[in-house]
Amino acid sequence: MEVRELTEKDYSESMKLSMYAFQYKIPEDSIAQRIEMLKRHRVIGVWEDDNLAAKLHIIPFHIYMNDQEWKMGGVAGVATYPEFRRNGYVKRIIIEALEKMRREEQIVSLLHPFDIRFYRKFGWEVFTENKKLFIEKKDLKFLENQPGSIKRFQKESHHDDIESVYTQFSKNYMGMLVRDLTWWKNSIYGDSQIAVYYDKSGEAKGYILFEVKDRKMDVQEFTVLNNEARTGLWNFICQHDSMVDNVCILTSNHELLPFILHQPKVKTELTPYFMARIVDAEQCLQKYKFNDVNDKVFIHLEDEFAPWNNGSYLISNGEVKIYKEKAGSNCVQPPQRGVRMDINSLTALIFGHKRPAELFEVGLLKGPESDIAVLENLLPDSKPFFYDFF
Repeated sequence: MEVRELTEKDYSESMKLSMYAFQYKIPEDSIAQRIEMLKRHRVIGVWEDDNLAAKLHIIPFHIYMNDQEWKMGGVAGVATYPEFRRNGYVKRIIIEALEKMRREEQIVSLLHPFDIRFYRKFGWEVFTENKKLFIEKKDLKFLENQPGSIKRFQKESHHDDIESVYTQFSKNYMGMLVRDLTWWKNSIYGDSQIAVYYDKSGEAKGYILFEVKDRKMDVQEFTVLNNEARTGLWNFICQHDSMVDNVCILTSNHELLPFILHQPKVKTELTPYFMARIVDAEQCLQKYKFNDVNDKVFIHLEDEFAPWNNGSYLISNGEVKIYKEKAGSNCVQPPQRGVRMDINSLTALIFGHKRPAELFEVGLLKGPESDIAVLENLLPDSKPFFYDFF
């Protein structure tokens, strides 16, 4: 068994494994495009007698952590041929991937799980949910008329205003993907179009990404910067009342649209979506913006699959001091001060998906309640969200 990174001569084997594992066919006229895509990935493979047995892709991205941009390693395309399963191959390439992401200074990693429990074992944790609103035609009731206007765009007419709205919106959240023009055109539009709301001064203040088909309006992104845009885009949706029987809106769990509707009692589906993992805890905690409070607390961190994260971290006056475990040391008694947690729990806290008191209640944080209270004060009230897929 050999673990190594794939080169261009191996890409055909990678595509064969993907097609077999995920049960799809790459059209002949799309193979060249797929190869160009693979050149942007780092693909780690396990080989048995020169046969590719398992693989994992690392895609280089950046995400917004409030108003910062962090390097992120996107994990995708994890696959194994059935005859090689349950041999620990995926575990081996996940460990290799974590080491590579650390060397590339990718502070965090995101992935879309086929099974949440499986990836939790390796330190990834759910960090965001998607909320879908299912609205029937009878509930498409206009809100107060707004003074702005709507302009629609397709992939070919994509406008900088859309990216400006997305960027401003993203900086209010933890985890949103930094998108470039190629990503917009290749991964966002598909067969959809975008309607942008402009206020009366001509500034873009929101957009929806949507498709109307078979008497259904599917809104894949509802992205607004203020309530004027929220109301204006809702009214635009309502203008389709003669064309559709129902509307589905995918949005953030923090979006206020349902509250302001005339009929807020609509079918709502809340589903765990993407998972995140801290790859380099030291870099993460040093870049993270803690609340400016005159207090301090120790975090004692455990990470089975990225042992460089193991150790104690003192958070004090906005600074972080690191006390790494010494090789071969083993404390008989757990520390009396500070908060003990694993990398999953720290990830949930850093992304704002859960609060310290919540994780303490379910036994995932351990330590004196006074230290839990200090950690509550140090962590800002952040909101996680993620629209994308890879």
